[in-house]
Amino acid sequence: MHRIVDSRIALVAILFVCVGSVTAQDSTASKHATQTFKDLLYRTGDDLTEYEKQRCRLDLIHPTDEKGFSTVVWFHGGGLTGGNKSFPEGLLDQGIAVAAVNYRLHPKVKSPAYVEDAAAAVAWVFKNIEQYGGDPKRIYVSGHSAGGYLTSMVGLDQRWLAEHDIDANQIAGLIPYSGHTITHFTVRKENGIDGRQPVIDDMAPLFHVRKDAPPLLLITGDRELEMLGRYEENAYLWRMMQVVGHPHTKLMELDGYNHGQMAEPSHPLLLRFIQELEKE
Repeated sequence: MHRIVDSRIALVAILFVCVGSVTAQDSTASKHATQTFKDLLYRTGDDLTEYEKQRCRLDLIHPTDEKGFSTVVWFHGGGLTGGNKSFPEGLLDQGIAVAAVNYRLHPKVKSPAYVEDAAAAVAWVFKNIEQYGGDPKRIYVSGHSAGGYLTSMVGLDQRWLAEHDIDANQIAGLIPYSGHTITHFTVRKENGIDGRQPVIDDMAPLFHVRKDAPPLLLITGDRELEMLGRYEENAYLWRMMQVVGHPHTKLMELDGYNHGQMAEPSHPLLLRFIQELEKE
């Protein structure tokens, strides 16, 4: 127990170092020229339903003053029942592209439709980002809450991207913010299981721990202010990734931030994670 508490204190210290460093860098940086594309349809075909045509869209913003930039695919939160795509303010004007994704929602659809849409969106970015100037080898996936769950599922469970002829290991990094690592509570409820009853089945990121997964940065809010159990779920995934021999999983807990507040201070950590990976 003391070991966990000590690591928590160390991680909080790292957070302030990262935020200070990124802020100082941004204060002297010039603004990037950007271009924005709205409501790009990432699912195609004559058999799309009207609901798919409505929800299976993404917005893309990318720099126009450089080529070969990194891209973050971003999934919004909302419990798989609500929410809409938007660009996280903290990821804008950083010399990277951001693809903000909508996906179908419960109760109009049920699992695994959410993950299928997430995979289709990531696959679209892989197949199209180069024409906008991005590097398909520098694609990262992230999201908050339900979006964090989708991030982990798409990156750890390889079957979803395989349907689009994409190897999930092509993802440069996974950065879920306070996402479920057990089966999502909405998916449990769809199966008649109380949302408070923990389940780890094949719709849980934990079920798919593997040594060869992309680099993984897990971020949660304060364990006492978060949705109860969310930090512990992520700590368990962190530990199990170590058990299977994954070489690059990190866990950060943001002291003093609850579930809703933790996204904004997480953005500098995501940016620093990308910087570290791209220096290797």
